[in-house]
Amino acid sequence: MTFFSSDPTLQSTVDSVLQATWSEFPGLAQTQIALTWIVYDAPVIVNTGGALSPEEFWKHRPRGATYRGVERIYPASVVKLFYLVAVHEWLDQGMIPPNAELNRATRDMIVDSSNDATGLVLDVLSGTTSGPALPPAPFETWKHQRNLVNRYFQSLNWPEFETINVNQKTWCDGPYGRERAFLGEMMENRNMLTTNSVALLLHSIVGGVAVNPDRCKAMMTLMKRSLSPQDLAADLENQVTGFLGAGLPLSANLWSKAGFTSRVRHDAAYIECPDHPPYLLVVFTEGKDHSQNEAILPFVSGKILEATQYS
Repeated sequence: MTFFSSDPTLQSTVDSVLQATWSEFPGLAQTQIALTWIVYDAPVIVNTGGALSPEEFWKHRPRGATYRGVERIYPASVVKLFYLVAVHEWLDQGMIPPNAELNRATRDMIVDSSNDATGLVLDVLSGTTSGPALPPAPFETWKHQRNLVNRYFQSLNWPEFETINVNQKTWCDGPYGRERAFLGEMMENRNMLTTNSVALLLHSIVGGVAVNPDRCKAMMTLMKRSLSPQDLAADLENQVTGFLGAGLPLSANLWSKAGFTSRVRHDAAYIECPDHPPYLLVVFTEGKDHSQNEAILPFVSGKILEATQYS
């Protein structure tokens, strides 16, 4: 059972939005997009400052719809949301000490999507470091340590987390040494997520129940995106232009984490817009041509926003 309640009306809307998307972008195959959409009807249980206890929060199953939401897809920088939650869990449990450098790296990982910062964060989380190839026995120990974040999310016993893989650093040029060996000859050990798994994680953050309410507020502060044209023009590598936020009016509030490589373009967003119920939207797209297309995600976002008003 998913964390949301599948809604026929929302599912029909998703089907219509996708049909419009394929008409607008005929080169986008049906197997090159995945989507999960959650709508928060009144009384809204998210972005409340943690007003509900975890026990009470999880009793609520918001309406939702999905398309290929269980397909495992390379997530690019969207995986950094999982490392963000893990950092706060480790800090809260006293597993790692707080320090200014970790704070700086965590901030840069989410706000600027820095891969270098992410490397430090994963080193701290797992107690591993990059470097030359290791002999077999030490490498087995290293691999066990690097899978610590995976074991944490699997321990939460959510079916959405059963198939994910979150044990790799994010790279600019690519891995070398022990990191390349860990990735696998055919990259079979690369990070993999589903839109449903990302939606669940984001749902828990916005709901104030990922670790605890105060830490969720800190996470959301890092995820807040400005829609101001001036701010976007000043930051050409922002996570709005070409992503879901570009399909929103300036009156909207956006919290998000985007991911982009030469072969994928993804975004995960929680959105509040006047005269609409709050909603959560995760969209993954694949394909070398489509990853460079800055119009697809804004198109989907605009269609979903329009539909949310009536759903």
